[in-house]
Amino acid sequence: MTASRPGAVSMPAPLTGSAAPCWVNLMTRDLESAQRFYSAVLDWSFRPGRLGQEFSVARRGDVPVAGIGAVATAYRVAVAWTPYFAVPDADAAAARIRERSGTVAVGPLAFGKGRGALAADRDGAVFGIWERTEPATSPAAPDGHSHAWLSLHTRNAFDAAIFYGEVLDWASGRPGGCEVSYEKEEVVVDCAGRRLARISSGAVEAAPDPLVRPHWQVHFPVADVGAAVEAARRHGGSLVERRPPGQGGEAVLLDPDGGLFTVTDARGPAA
Repeated sequence: MTASRPGAVSMPAPLTGSAAPCWVNLMTRDLESAQRFYSAVLDWSFRPGRLGQEFSVARRGDVPVAGIGAVATAYRVAVAWTPYFAVPDADAAAARIRERSGTVAVGPLAFGKGRGALAADRDGAVFGIWERTEPATSPAAPDGHSHAWLSLHTRNAFDAAIFYGEVLDWASGRPGGCEVSYEKEEVVVDCAGRRLARISSGAVEAAPDPLVRPHWQVHFPVADVGAAVEAARRHGGSLVERRPPGQGGEAVLLDPDGGLFTVTDARGPAA
């Protein structure tokens, strides 16, 4: 498969209510192991989350960048990185997912400073929705700086754009809303002047390879892709695919528990 340039995500996002990505979360089985691995590979520090001892918040400096929860076994879900999209009403968004043949696996439930749900689209790509119900207190990422990017590899990019457009109210024409366009056989979504996501076709639902099945891919920028790969290997991870370094480069990795993610050269085109 060819690499698609992902959409940028600043976390926590200031676009709550606009269906922009607002968070990424890792569902894993072993919290301490995941913390050691991602601290080594991405230079994160961790603080306990508000949701109990099985949750922690990854930080880069003073900025929260991701969540990790040892809940994969309890919720009977695969170990995976999952993007969450901000919505004004979690119950209404969950109803739209079901109406359009998607699946709501968990929730909406109250957690953190809002209400959220874990869902899958019609082709099985897992994502979350989150409605903020309390004011934000954590600092946002500095203007113009992102801690992750997103891309969706799916069966049919056009069909997926329709599904997410209807669920998340993309292309509504409302002020501050998100716009959908086409660029080099991909669907791209921009929200409030920021690239939200890229969606590419070609996924196969029954494929044994997780890179070929429909999935949301989370890309983390790093200063040195090679060093991140070596750190991942030293701490029990593995390299799935290394993409050409000439254009900035990126590598698809598995953490020790099987969580799939990508590290991308922070100086490359995607950054």
